[in-house]
Amino acid sequence: MERQWKPRSSPQSRSFILLFVAISYTALLPGASSQRVPTDPQAAPEYAHSIRLDGDIILGGLFPIHSRGDRGTPCGELKKEKGIHRLEAMMFAIDLINKDPELLPNITLGARILDTCSRDTYALEQSLTFVQALIERDGSDVRCANGDPPIFTKPDKIVGVIGAASSSVSIMVANILRLFKIPQISYASTAPELSDNTRYDFFSRVVPPDSYQAQTMMDIVTAMEWNYVSTLASEGNYGESGVEAFIQISRETGGVCIAQSLKIPREPRPGEFDKIIRRLLETSNARAVIMFANEDDIRRVLDAAKRNNQTGHFLWVGSDSWGSKISPVIGQEKVAEGAITILPKRASVDAFDRYFRSRSLSNNRRNVWFAEFWEENFNCKLGMHGKRPGSLKKCTGLEKVGRDSSYEQEGKVQFVMDAVYAMAHALHRMHREFCFGYPGLCPRMANSIDGKELLSHIRAVNFNGSAGTPVVFNENGDAPGRYDIFQYQITNRSIAEYRVIGSWTNKLHLKVEAMRWRTGDPTLPSSVCSVPCRAGERKKVVKGVPCCWHCERCDGYHFQASEFTCELCPYEMRPDANRTGCVPIPIIKLEWHSPWAVVPVFLSMLGIIATSFVIVTFVRYNDTPIVRASDREMSYVLLTGIFLCYAITFLMISTPDVGVCSFRRIFLGLGMCFSYAALLTKTNRIHRIFEQGKKSVTAPRFISPASQLVITFSLISVQLLGVFVWFATDPPHTVVDFGEQRTQDPMLARGVLKCDISDLSLICSLGYSILLMVTCTVYAIKTRGVPEKFNEAKPIGFTMYTTCIIWLAFIPIFFGTSQSAERMYIQTTTLTISLSLSASVSLGMLYMPKVYIILFRPDQNVPKRKRSFKAIVTAATMSGKLTQKGGDRPNGEVKTELCESMETNSENKRGKKRRKKSRKAHGDIEQVPRS
Repeated sequence: MERQWKPRSSPQSRSFILLFVAISYTALLPGASSQRVPTDPQAAPEYAHSIRLDGDIILGGLFPIHSRGDRGTPCGELKKEKGIHRLEAMMFAIDLINKDPELLPNITLGARILDTCSRDTYALEQSLTFVQALIERDGSDVRCANGDPPIFTKPDKIVGVIGAASSSVSIMVANILRLFKIPQISYASTAPELSDNTRYDFFSRVVPPDSYQAQTMMDIVTAMEWNYVSTLASEGNYGESGVEAFIQISRETGGVCIAQSLKIPREPRPGEFDKIIRRLLETSNARAVIMFANEDDIRRVLDAAKRNNQTGHFLWVGSDSWGSKISPVIGQEKVAEGAITILPKRASVDAFDRYFRSRSLSNNRRNVWFAEFWEENFNCKLGMHGKRPGSLKKCTGLEKVGRDSSYEQEGKVQFVMDAVYAMAHALHRMHREFCFGYPGLCPRMANSIDGKELLSHIRAVNFNGSAGTPVVFNENGDAPGRYDIFQYQITNRSIAEYRVIGSWTNKLHLKVEAMRWRTGDPTLPSSVCSVPCRAGERKKVVKGVPCCWHCERCDGYHFQASEFTCELCPYEMRPDANRTGCVPIPIIKLEWHSPWAVVPVFLSMLGIIATSFVIVTFVRYNDTPIVRASDREMSYVLLTGIFLCYAITFLMISTPDVGVCSFRRIFLGLGMCFSYAALLTKTNRIHRIFEQGKKSVTAPRFISPASQLVITFSLISVQLLGVFVWFATDPPHTVVDFGEQRTQDPMLARGVLKCDISDLSLICSLGYSILLMVTCTVYAIKTRGVPEKFNEAKPIGFTMYTTCIIWLAFIPIFFGTSQSAERMYIQTTTLTISLSLSASVSLGMLYMPKVYIILFRPDQNVPKRKRSFKAIVTAATMSGKLTQKGGDRPNGEVKTELCESMETNSENKRGKKRRKKSRKAHGDIEQVPRS
């Protein structure tokens, strides 16, 4: 219904609409009732001026010539750059268009330019000027003093409006202009809300919307590796919608969290900006502050940061309202240093610089605010009616812009000119369509320019702007996103300036190396809630704040599988040094050079040498009485077992493989089995002889050397049978035991290469030999009463007692270290040393005395007189009486007689069978004189 309303249908309806607009858009807005400024010139004579340029077609202009006033005053200080520069840019563009014979030939553009005073409610009232020509005044009830009807001054008919700067002002004005179908082109309003073509269908802009700007700022934050920032917005459409767009993008993309989102009130109370700084410091880690604020608020925020001694703390990221302007940072260079700002991509218009530098009081009388600018710019006073109070120097009028004052082209000058040119190009297209070949305005355009027709031509323009960049509009009236990125830097010469550090055109291009920071440190400053976790640490995110986390170390055998999780390495692997992956656990074995191996090998080598020496000695003196009396055959069996006990050390230390593991199984218990089977047979024989002698003079059965060998090898075969069964049920193979040295510290973990021999299998393998050893010890105890001079029972007994002590010590050491990280070393060393010590005890107690007699006392190694078995047994039972007599005999003499008597008995029995006659089991032996 709103679009079908015709403004010219009724004067009463138009008056109602005007009244409705003026009241609704000023009184109903927040704070408007207290801020509403009367348009009566007497109420505000200083700011009731406007600029009017005559022309065939009149364009409206809205510029923030003055800042927002304080304490109810509508307008404040003059804005030299944002106001005067932009205003002059519009008039300069109109001058160029009017001089251009190709663009709108024979048509002169005029202008009606108003001051918005940077306040939306004031701008709304001022903009009613643009629609006055569309409202017919009802003068039927009004008469002059002479009775004549009144004569109304015909207002200018505005066909299009250039402006406004602030988004809040543009939104307010756009709501009025759309009612009267007046197109509007803004040069600085960037609020995303204005892209809504259903509400602001007559609004266009030559600058990109804040949705692009917010994306640019987000890309900058991401490139700087900041993930925790605060936002600060001026109350109003521009600030609030910009921050809202930034927050929305941060939610969609993730990775950036908003610490605080603060808003600057339209009418800030005293101390408001100090309070904002204190609020920002509550989240001090969020050093980056995203600012969508107007120029005045930016200046006051920087001043508050300076007052609160926060120079260098905050990392400002400013929107295009900051851009490359000088006014917000004047006097506050230190606190603004390092600020990153963005500005729609632009280039300085050199022609405007020449134009503006040539302006003076005498040649620029059309600008009603130029005198005030002159006083402000040159810090002087123009006569008695000057605007600046105080005793300032008097202006001469001969001052020159850029010579007697600093000058830098304001950043939006290009866009002001592009907006004017866009309107001119649209009018030119419209003129070609409706007035083709007609010089000047044809009646169709002279009487009325249809706003909808003009809007369609505006959206269709495509030309190179004043800076050479294309000027186009999309279906929503928005310009494409093209931005320059600046940083406010202070050089070594203490010169503060904005420097271009990058650009954004659908993608960020940032020169990080060109950035400078207050600390002088080239590294990027941080604005993060939590520092990045180190390698091997996972993030434990704080609930509700995804950018804040605690770092937890992946402990034990866990590695960092992802940013937020730790996982357990496979059993045969451990975390690498950084805990970002898994590596195989090193595999070790007992090395020959290890101290755990050197000692057993040394003992084993000594034992092998000693055993070999004894064997060689016995072989060399094989027929001597001492060797013969020692049961030669059994001695060789026993010495073989001792040799194997020493030799098993080398198999236990060798690198495990199938062959080594097979030999370990065979020889691990075989050496002990040889030794203790032989000793058991000998002790059993002695026991049976003396037990039999107590009952009769008949010799026991199976005491001959052949019988003894059969018994010994029968006992040994049981061990071999068990080994063969073990081979059949569980073939030998190697394993890598990762549990044996799986320490709490994964870096110390090792896999142990070893034969697959469990503790139970080891006990079973050695168990039989230990059983033989225990049985032998029992017999040694039983024969302990036999006199030493009659047999070897006591040396064997001492051997077995010592051996039992060794193995009793071995058991707790071997099994007590099963949980130790050094288990392999301790158990292997303990086992091999125990075997070597056992062999050494047997070798030392049983054979070293004999070797000593053989080599060093040959006089005692002589045959003795043979006696009958009965005599020997009788002598044994009367040991007490033979003590003195036996003292004169060498070691082993009685044993020699006993053994030789046994041999004689065996030979006589075999002879009796051959000769079939009975003989006694004892014979005479040659009497050898005692030495």
